[in-house]
Amino acid sequence: MTNPRLLPLLATIAIFILALVICYIQFPNMISTRVMGNLLTDNAYLGIVAVGMTVVILSGGIDLSVGSVIAFSGVLIAVLLRDTSLHPLFVFAILLCITTIFGAAMGGLIHALVMPAFIVTLAGMFLARGAAYMLSIDSVPIQHEFYQVLQAYYLLPGRGRLTLIGGLMLIVFAIGMLIVHKTRFGTAVYALGGGEATARLMGAQPGRITVGIYAFSGFMAGLSGIVFSIYTGSGYSLATVGTELTAIAAVVIGGTLLTGGAGYVFGTLIGVLTMGLIQTYIVFDGTLSSWWTRIVIGILLLSFILMQKGLVRLARKGQEALPA
Repeated sequence: MTNPRLLPLLATIAIFILALVICYIQFPNMISTRVMGNLLTDNAYLGIVAVGMTVVILSGGIDLSVGSVIAFSGVLIAVLLRDTSLHPLFVFAILLCITTIFGAAMGGLIHALVMPAFIVTLAGMFLARGAAYMLSIDSVPIQHEFYQVLQAYYLLPGRGRLTLIGGLMLIVFAIGMLIVHKTRFGTAVYALGGGEATARLMGAQPGRITVGIYAFSGFMAGLSGIVFSIYTGSGYSLATVGTELTAIAAVVIGGTLLTGGAGYVFGTLIGVLTMGLIQTYIVFDGTLSSWWTRIVIGILLLSFILMQKGLVRLARKGQEALPA
């Protein structure tokens, strides 16, 4: 008998395969290495931040600050490269330290003050966006030659067209799978998703794990900001508004329970690719409004939430049926 917790993941994979089949029937050129390479490139920043969001949601939390952190990251990189002689790699290191500490601070507040993650990360969202505005209100172009090298580099040149940032997203997902599914930290994240009492019974320290979870999310948001700055070639304080909600949608469509404790990083990858495939289909069609992307994603999101609700009720009935 199939594990009920696998059903959302299996449903996500089935929907993705069905979407691929429909795309191939109507537009055979969509299933080409070039289009698939572009699909990875266009969604690289979203996929990377979604890895961090997966860990947060698995723990039963939420992080609303990531979209603002991505915008802040891009502006900080652009301003530092414009106003200083620092090498981009050094700037990247500074940025990742800042965003990781920022995430850890939010995690510390959530645990120490016993505050809802929604409120703390909402405050973090405004703080990060405000910091981006303070750095620059206007779009700041990045013209460093190192960026030109990064933008022009392909892991699979020729017809494959797998860019550096597209390949980086796949690497990040692979690392995320190892961390979540093969380490003690990942086990503690799942345990925390079942409640602090469950985490303590497994020998985990909820405070330390919570700080680590949001530090990881902050790191991923910073890395996503780096990738987004490479993708766009600029930093803009108004960029990536609503990305946090898109990332949450990708995680849920990928089969992770919003209540925490169940889900897979691989499912998030399929969720991101499914959303990107819908958008690519609309571009190929040419007659549909771009708003149809949001409509279809909304329908998928609602469907998966209803599925999760049904699975939770099924699990509760199963527990009640067990002899005392």
